[in-house]
Amino acid sequence: MHVSEVPRAVAAATSIASSLGLPVDRSTVLQNSNKLSLRLLPCDVLARVAPAGQHVAEFEVELAQRLADARCPVAALDPRTEPRVHELDAYVVTFWTHHTSSAAGEELPPAAYADALARLHRGMKQVDTAAPRFTDGAAHAQHLVDHHDLTPELPLHDRQLLSETLRTLRRRFDACGASEQLIHGEPHPGNLLLTEHGPLFIDLETCCRGPIEFDLAHAPEEVANHYPGVDRDLLHDCRLLVLAMITTWRWDRTDQLPDGRRLATEWLARLRSLTGRQD
Repeated sequence: MHVSEVPRAVAAATSIASSLGLPVDRSTVLQNSNKLSLRLLPCDVLARVAPAGQHVAEFEVELAQRLADARCPVAALDPRTEPRVHELDAYVVTFWTHHTSSAAGEELPPAAYADALARLHRGMKQVDTAAPRFTDGAAHAQHLVDHHDLTPELPLHDRQLLSETLRTLRRRFDACGASEQLIHGEPHPGNLLLTEHGPLFIDLETCCRGPIEFDLAHAPEEVANHYPGVDRDLLHDCRLLVLAMITTWRWDRTDQLPDGRRLATEWLARLRSLTGRQD
């Protein structure tokens, strides 16, 4: 969310919280990406705020309830408010239980990470819901690459590399016939909280249908060594796809990730190495 929008977004969240009987006299920005995550105090609730019309909040709220019923390791909605999407001043707001994370820098051991992800996948198998396919993100990345006006600073030879990689992998996934189910979509360490209740996954708006290897491609590499039944060739292709996608997004002219262009350059070098393209 653009920095100029933050004050209005915070005001919308605090106003709605107060109207619901949640006392608020201060707030802290926990994360600012495509949406704003706030800790509201003293009610101690996590508010997620997004511009109206640019969100999938209803999908996330419904899915969070169903996954909680399936005993999945996911962060829950705040039980003091009605589980729904609230709207004010062109912003939508949802309220979640705030969890105090473990000490900064602490990492979940690979085996425990794999166990949490496997439990999430088992629960997700019980949930029958419409969700986008995992390659939809690749289609969006392809659109960015194919339109110079959307990625004007992307060099031509890198544009060709990304385009060929995305197109080849999408065809390969369409033809391979791999088993697909509901998955998280982006279960990287930034979307995994280490809490007093154990590891909990957040940001369910990325959930999609695809092979479990696509989720594993977002986790640290060692995690796959502890996850049963992994198709290593499929995992390799999924890692390439994830790398090509996140690299493309960093070249988007509207991307606001801090240090994003440096990351884009590093990831391009890695993609060239993995695909054998050194030009």
